[in-house]
Parts: sequence; C-alpha cells; structure tokens
Amino acid sequence: MTEVGIDAIEIWTGKLKLDLPNTFAPAKGEDPEKYTKGLGLNASSFPDTYEDIVTMGANAAHRLMEHEGLEPEDIGRIDVATESSFDNSKPVSTYIAGCLEEVFEGEFSHANKGERKFACLAGTQSIDDAYNWIKAGRNRGRSALVIATDTALYARNDPGEATQGAGAVAMLISEDPDLVTLSTEQGYGSADETDFLKPNQQFPSVDGKRSVQVYLARMREALEDFESVAGRTHTDDFAYIPFHTPFPGMVRKAALFGYRHMIRDTQREDELAEEIGRQPREEAFEDEAAFEDALREYMDGLKRTDAYQEWYARIVDPTLTISRNVGNWYTGSVHLARASALRTAFEEGRDLSGERLLVGSYGSGAQAEIHAETVQPGWEEKIADLTIDEGIERRYDLSYEEYERVHDVHNHDVESDVDGDVEEFTAPESEFVFDGWGRMGERKYRFVE
Repeated sequence: MTEVGIDAIEIWTGKLKLDLPNTFAPAKGEDPEKYTKGLGLNASSFPDTYEDIVTMGANAAHRLMEHEGLEPEDIGRIDVATESSFDNSKPVSTYIAGCLEEVFEGEFSHANKGERKFACLAGTQSIDDAYNWIKAGRNRGRSALVIATDTALYARNDPGEATQGAGAVAMLISEDPDLVTLSTEQGYGSADETDFLKPNQQFPSVDGKRSVQVYLARMREALEDFESVAGRTHTDDFAYIPFHTPFPGMVRKAALFGYRHMIRDTQREDELAEEIGRQPREEAFEDEAAFEDALREYMDGLKRTDAYQEWYARIVDPTLTISRNVGNWYTGSVHLARASALRTAFEEGRDLSGERLLVGSYGSGAQAEIHAETVQPGWEEKIADLTIDEGIERRYDLSYEEYERVHDVHNHDVESDVDGDVEEFTAPESEFVFDGWGRMGERKYRFVE
C-alpha cells in the first residue's frame, strides 16, 4: 500500500517582534516571569503593515515550491486552514494561488482549492483531506499544498494578548513522502463547547479557565479513541510528542496528563509508587471531590519526579523551541511543534529514520485529533532547508508604542490607519506584499523583487 504523508515543509514568520519580558511586561507593570515562566513565551511575531494571512501563506508556499523544484502543474489541490479569514465567500486559497501564478510559469486552474475552518485544528484537518484525496486515487500523481496561516490577535488588554502571534506553515502532502508518513489510525475527542469563539468579530471571546479544561478533556478523549484502534501507548513509543501549542504552559499541563495516562497499570507506575504512591482510582473514593483532591496531589508529586522531568525534557520540550519565540499561530501551531522537534534532532545529529511521533492537534469549539507519524529516511534534507531561524532573526524589534500602532493597523475596526498611508517597519524583499484594494473591496497583492 502506498504511504502518504508530509513530503516537505516551509515556515514564514511575521516580520515584527514583540519582546515580552523586556518590552511588553514593563509597559504592563508586570513581572517578566509571568510570561517567560508562566506562559513559557519569550516573544511574539506580528505582521508588518504590508503583511497578512495571504502574503505569509504565499511566501511560505513560494519558498517550499522553489526548494522542491515544483511548478503549478505538480499541485492538484491547495487547501488553506485559517481562522483569520477576511471574506465569507472567496477562500484564501484563491488569493494565494493568484500570488503564486505571478512568479511561476503555468496556472493552478486545474487544482482544487478550498478553505478549512475548525479553529486551530483546521491545519491538521486539511492534511487529512489531502491524505484521503491521495488515498482515493484522485490525485493523478499530483501533490497537495496545505497552508496554515493566521494572524492571532487579541483585543488590547485582553488576558490572551501576550500569546499573540502571526505566521504561516506550508506543507506538501504526497505519496511516498520524504519527511513523515501518516498513520491510518486516528483518535478524536469532540464536544459542542464555547471555550473560544469569534461570533462575527475579529478578536476572540475566551473563557480562559474553561478553555484549558476543554483542551485537556478533548485530548484525553482523543488519546483513548486512538488507543482503541492503534493499541495502548507507552512513554517510550515515540521520539517526540508535538501538541497544539497556544502557549507552552498549556502543553506542560497536557504532557503531564498524557504521561499519567501512559504509565497507568505499568511497571513505571509501580516504580514511581515507592516515591509518590499509586495513581488514585476513582472507584476507591466515595465522592468526586475527594478523588479530585487526591488526583491533584498525585499530579503535583508526579511532576517533580526525575522520571517525568527526564521524559518531558526529551520528548516534549524540544517541540516548543520555535513557539517560545513566535507565539500562537492558531492553525499552524502544532505544525510548528513538529518542525521544532525535527529541527532539534537534526541539530543534535540524531538519526530519527523509522522513529515515530504522536501528534496531538486541537481546535476550540471543540475537537482534538491524535495520530502517529513515522519519520522517513529523507527527513534530514528537508529539515535542513527550513528558513525559520533566518525569519526569526530578521524581525524588527518593536517598542511598545510601535506595537500599539501595528496592532491598530491590523485591527479591522480602526479605520484611520487601515485606510491611510501607513509606513512599514521593514523593507520587503523577494516576497509578496499587500497592495491595496480592488474595485469590489477585494485585497490586492504583488511580488516585490
């Protein structure tokens, strides 16, 4: 049976940087460690005045196609995942295809184009769609281009403001891929929730505490569902476990819950019992409150054990390196986590060929998906081509006043800056830029050499 998966990846970060401990925290009168240790974030990326979800997605896709030596005729579908779309009818994929046709010979006229929405889960769902399209034999030997692109902005002074970010991840989905193949087994956890939503508004409405609870609950359900078809998971089964990363502090919570689940009724639990006791079993308690208290005490102890800390440092922490410096990219965040892990392995000279990843995606509203991926022999060459480090280094470091200005530029309700002649912070070079408005209110783009 032909294997299908991710053949190549490219990442484009917004070209502006907000330093959280040194710029944001002092302006807010807060302790920098609230961000660096609490949220696990050092900086956020923002789009310059000429950037948006189309330019970032098109620039990531352009670089990917150039690296891979691809032409439009090689692409049979373009799927864009975003929760930052600005049109309720025309998909972002058509804009991005139009941009790419400016720099490549040929057209994408015979490529199927679409836009996916399920909060941050949509990038993974778009990969699933491409996987199914290829497996069904409808691709005619062509590949799919999946692009996750978002500008994750919150209203000013919102508690989520420090987790903002902007960027795009472009992925090539192909037969016999060089990066990772996808498992046929998937697990889902889904429920009708209102933890995070945007009812006809640009900035999200968030129930922060509830959002964490929903994230953890759906991830647990998805893991249990995955195990029902793939078999029991164990802590040493996977080289890395990339999670959806709204901020690294959330992943710390999810990883601890996942570890507890994996060691339950195993020799590892028995070994740790000498140090912290065995996991509480709900049936042993007369009421739920007593069980929850006992479980919290156990989790606090588990988190401090050498066994857990070593596992977390080896399996999960490497997935967070990029996110710590760019913030939340919504649909792209779990794909940043995968790339971060693979880049770490590449830098350490580790041979991952044949090893597996367990990927945990999530979207508010709410649904989690878990599947496994197997790293392929060609992975090192593809990771060597990544340019994300260059993008992170080239960012313009905003003052707080400049941050306020650029936030207003991308706020759809602030008409004075959006409609005016806004000065950019950086100079575009070999990239697509926003170029004003068309006669029907559409956004226009051009390529700057």
